[in-house]
Amino acid sequence: MTRLDIPTGMGFEEFRRSFEQAAPVFDAAATLRITETGGTWDDVRAAMDARAPYGLLVFASVDGTSLMAPAGHHTKAVEYLLGNHVIAERMFRHSPMVLLYAPLRILVHGDASDMAVFTLDQPSTVFGGIGIPQVSEVGVELDRKVAGLLRGIGVEPPRALTDSTAT
Repeated sequence: MTRLDIPTGMGFEEFRRSFEQAAPVFDAAATLRITETGGTWDDVRAAMDARAPYGLLVFASVDGTSLMAPAGHHTKAVEYLLGNHVIAERMFRHSPMVLLYAPLRILVHGDASDMAVFTLDQPSTVFGGIGIPQVSEVGVELDRKVAGLLRGIGVEPPRALTDSTAT
């Protein structure tokens, strides 16, 4: 697994707002409505495509800032579960173990100057570790999706996300 710490060049709050706009919150109720009304997996896929401009949504977040403040810490930090269950299904069909890592865990934290740092374990290395070629290929695709999301926010992604290959 390879961890990437990506300086964004943006203030923490500015990056966080931009990130949350680029990766909207997953609407579980909307997905449930599709299935309850007889919708198909293709309908779920279309809804995800329409909702996620970069193919990724936030499934949950944890505000580490407020959790650590009572201990005297002032570093801003928010953890996100970022993903797309339609993409995850393409790996899950080969191994349920992918759910250990999907959705992706992302940490956005402030550095000493309150500039945002975007940290994640590189998807291609995470899913490559499962040892199934089809899962590894989706991991590379997720590298590209994260890179696209960062570009959409105005952050140049590292080459590790744009030049990765399946192993």
